[in-house]
Amino acid sequence: MIKTIIIGPRGKMGRLITQIAADSEELTLVAGVGPKGRDYIGQDLGQVTMLGRDLGVSVVDDLTEVIKDCDVIIDFSTKEMGLETLRVAKEYKKALVCGTTGFSPEEKELFRQGGRTIPMLYAANTSKLVNVMNRLLQLATSAIGQETDIEIMEMHDRWKKDAPSGTAKEMGELIAHELDAKLPELAVYGREGAGERKPGSIGYHSVRMGDTPSSHTVFFGGFGERLEISHHATDWRGFAKGACDCAIFLANQEAGYYSVADVLKL
Repeated sequence: MIKTIIIGPRGKMGRLITQIAADSEELTLVAGVGPKGRDYIGQDLGQVTMLGRDLGVSVVDDLTEVIKDCDVIIDFSTKEMGLETLRVAKEYKKALVCGTTGFSPEEKELFRQGGRTIPMLYAANTSKLVNVMNRLLQLATSAIGQETDIEIMEMHDRWKKDAPSGTAKEMGELIAHELDAKLPELAVYGREGAGERKPGSIGYHSVRMGDTPSSHTVFFGGFGERLEISHHATDWRGFAKGACDCAIFLANQEAGYYSVADVLKL
């Protein structure tokens, strides 16, 4: 069994990952780690994540207290906790799956560099279907990217903190790479005022409202026709299942920087 620690178990993703990992035949949970000062520190992980039963392991507020007992860490928490988790994982040479978003390019580079010393997998989105969509985007961009106008529209609930979403940024980076460019060179975030569309740009549009689930659509607009590639999530279980699959994969790898595409062999 792969001994696993969940960072941020009270969060939306943390709860689901814990619930799926608790029923896994390959993962065994050894601890949860929450922010300091929360009233649930010291409680059973199963109760904290509303699993409905005790798991026999506690939620602590210091990763170093429990990290020696684990094989892999799954972190879907906050930027601040994510960077601290990376630091500690490198110090103790533990595999890390991080799905937290909102990092700057410089902060994301720290995770890439982490792959020099630990098995490291960073993914803005761990859904299997989203990563298949990413592969389709690479194929479409290679075939028609130079002759179409590319726009990315993403929708999330009102509580989403970053815009565009990490998933949308990752999609744009894949598209820009296929166009032999960098995303900051091409990205246009929203539009107002007068003037035609800048040729070769990638337009971003972020919608935040109510409890709207995650939705991403990439448009390839030609003349007389339009291709749309979309992913719509009805709940978050697919993302959580994907995170657990990533942890199972990563526990058997040497130090290196991995992606969900590696897990799925895309």
